[in-house]
Amino acid sequence: MTRDWALKAEGIGKGFTLHLRGGVAIHVLRDAALTVMPGECVALSGPSGAGKSTLMRLLHGNYGADSGSILMRRPDGTIADLATAAPREVIALRRDTVAYVSQFLRVIPRVPALDVAAEPALARGMPRDEARARAAALLRRLNLPERLHVLPPATFSGGEQQRVNLARGFVVDTPVLLLDEPTASLDAANREVVIALISEAKSRGAAIVGIFHDVEVRDRVADRVMEVLPLREAA
Repeated sequence: MTRDWALKAEGIGKGFTLHLRGGVAIHVLRDAALTVMPGECVALSGPSGAGKSTLMRLLHGNYGADSGSILMRRPDGTIADLATAAPREVIALRRDTVAYVSQFLRVIPRVPALDVAAEPALARGMPRDEARARAAALLRRLNLPERLHVLPPATFSGGEQQRVNLARGFVVDTPVLLLDEPTASLDAANREVVIALISEAKSRGAAIVGIFHDVEVRDRVADRVMEVLPLREAA
């Protein structure tokens, strides 16, 4: 029986205008395409500046696509096009369909790490006690000391912030999961935890797109590698 895809991007184009450089236009992606099945992890590979992180941000709706479609299958089976979705639909897709672990943790000042990690579950309507319990379990699994759970993560080290970021990304089981350098700043023990979390997400059917500069991690979690080339090389 053929499985339906979870994520399908086709004909994606993206460029930027540098207004401080006299309106110079830079094209980053042209006709990019990607299909990911449930339970599959696709790793994006390519040189720095090729557009890997830009593609990830497009898949999360942080950037608007100049052309193409970004189709996602919601938990109820309906399909949304993130490339043309209205802002409210983008917010809904981030709540129910796609989670994103970026390289950097951006949080509201003075909010404790536990509440930062629990926020996606709360946004989905999970009872507060259950959401905080799930977040706390993930933080413990990622070896973040419990004394830090009640502190704002703005003062944490890079590795500690990344663990909060990971707990936030995995606290809700979304159909699509985007991982931009998820093991950056982590020690060997916590890299193993992340590998296990990714494997578990794949087992439950999550479609995963990731950027892994750690080749060992990539080789252990990725089912295939998609090369992203700079436009001058892709022609």
